[in-house]
Amino acid sequence: MSAETVEVSVVAGRHPGGDARALQSVIKSFDLIEALVEQGEATASDLAALVAEPRSSVYRMLATLQQIGLVEPGSRRGVYRPGLGLVRLCGAVLTRFDERQLAMPVLERLRAETKETVHLCLRRGFQAVFIERLPGERLHTLAVKLGGVLPLHVGASPRTLLAFEPDAFWDEYFAAVPVEPWMPSSPANEAEVRELLYDIRRTGVAISDEDVVAGVATVGAPIFDHRGAVRAALAFNLLPETFRGARDAYVELARAASVDASRAFGYDLAANGLPLP
Repeated sequence: MSAETVEVSVVAGRHPGGDARALQSVIKSFDLIEALVEQGEATASDLAALVAEPRSSVYRMLATLQQIGLVEPGSRRGVYRPGLGLVRLCGAVLTRFDERQLAMPVLERLRAETKETVHLCLRRGFQAVFIERLPGERLHTLAVKLGGVLPLHVGASPRTLLAFEPDAFWDEYFAAVPVEPWMPSSPANEAEVRELLYDIRRTGVAISDEDVVAGVATVGAPIFDHRGAVRAALAFNLLPETFRGARDAYVELARAASVDASRAFGYDLAANGLPLP
């Protein structure tokens, strides 16, 4: 509970009509938050017009909401946007949302930037399930169809899901799933897969360069939820020569998508860094 909330409660208890004033203040704050969520970003002047409140009152409400993390500075000076605290407050509800809905804006932007096919997958037991695919301008041979599965050690996005699970889960996985190379360039044994997983933990990016399908390179990255747990993995396909010619640029593109998608789930990856499993 914030200091201002405590103060409001005390005032409400001491003065007649305090309960009504406190309730009205809460209603106005929710109106302001709702308007900000609908706009995405807005100035205090814009919000004052939307909620029919004096600009001075809106500034005071914004200052209070910033203190408790429900509002944060926007992309330019004088602009505000919903804060991560607002997402965290909805953490229990977020678990019921369709991951595709939350990740879709980032996936669509990634497809627009790369012109390539983009994927989203989740872990189910010892497998990665591909739950979304946005086709790009170039057709690639695909290892699995939408709704298909791959073992967690095979490919960029499955390895991303495995990498950010605890070491104990790795032990369970390798005890149950044999590691066999899919392609000549695929990891050939458990030790090689573990080395790749540690690298993904360190960099936040997974790379598959023709080790699942000939003629296809894939760059993957994790999506973390409000608890800092890996929730999903996104990835995009490239021609191997295209990827090799601009490897660093594509790696940074995947990292940026990971940051933005994780923010949608309530985790500030840019500020907090890669979470330890």
